[in-house]
Amino acid sequence: MILTPEGLEALRSQLIVSCQAYPGEPMRDPRTTGQVAASAVIGGAAAIRVQGLADVEFTRTAVEVPVIGLWKDGHDGVFITPTLRHALAVANAGAHVVAIDGTRRARPDGLSFAATVAGIHAESHALVMADCGSLDDALAAAEAGADLIGTTLSGYSGERPKTAGPDLELLAQIAAANLSAPLIAEGRIHTPEHARQALDAGAFAVVVGTAITHPASITGWFKGAMHA
Repeated sequence: MILTPEGLEALRSQLIVSCQAYPGEPMRDPRTTGQVAASAVIGGAAAIRVQGLADVEFTRTAVEVPVIGLWKDGHDGVFITPTLRHALAVANAGAHVVAIDGTRRARPDGLSFAATVAGIHAESHALVMADCGSLDDALAAAEAGADLIGTTLSGYSGERPKTAGPDLELLAQIAAANLSAPLIAEGRIHTPEHARQALDAGAFAVVVGTAITHPASITGWFKGAMHA
């Protein structure tokens, strides 16, 4: 299956589930990622987002919905699919959409964001999701040809404060800009109410990760509330 920009319409008002585990955790296994992804699809996920080449490969065999893939390399600065090399590897692993850092920060390989997007489009069939941290990021990413605009890095790139829940203000700002690329809400969406609020703020679709697929965090939330 090749996902086209026109095909993205099927994701309107839908839930995308991010299936990721951190290094060293028991669930950090590509086979487990695929199984969690398949379970999310049974629950109604219209697309899946996963990190790592093997995770993309296993998830592609486990689900029949679009897969958004990324490759985290490092922990600071630009580390979400930071270079064109990383992006093409994710595309070659089978991702329908490659999520890359969509901020205006310098990239490790020296390429501009626009050149990276152009390279992905030229050398693969994958679409590009820009993980942005501000309105200016979103405007620049859309101008550069990104197929999807995400709020993934709001509160993490130094331009906006980290909100307790989703950055609804940023969502509303980007939605008001009427960009040609669909707006994807992602980041700190912890409850069904948050997801509904994100749609109401103008999101085209919503990504939920930790609140659905990270048992350690969910358990900690319950324990913390019980012992507060």
